[in-house]
Amino acid sequence: MTPELQRMDWMPSPPLAPVDSPLDLDHLSRMTLGDAELEQEVLAMFAEQAVRLIAAIAAVPAEAGALAHKLKGSARGIGAFVVADAAAHLEAAIRTGDDRPHALAALKEAVTETRAAIEAILKS
Repeated sequence: MTPELQRMDWMPSPPLAPVDSPLDLDHLSRMTLGDAELEQEVLAMFAEQAVRLIAAIAAVPAEAGALAHKLKGSARGIGAFVVADAAAHLEAAIRTGDDRPHALAALKEAVTETRAAIEAILKS
């Protein structure tokens, strides 16, 4: 007995993260079990933590890899995948000796964009 195969028309997949936002709000909702109050609390904590970690990365180069790793994990937890990817890129640049200043600048930009999105969410 062979299973029947049906031909299906190609259908585009939805984007993994919203194109117009640096935050995957569906991921955030899953991580906070749909608790809107908790979502806001987590976003506010991330926004503050991200600023502190960026400052520490710039101030303590010897700890930059560990700090970038911490930021990457926090960002993934809330659905800030643009920040997580930029932090991972900085980690790699530190390990390989590649263009660390460029990677740090990209991380700062990702954090700035994400914090602006968080601010808009918290004000609404």
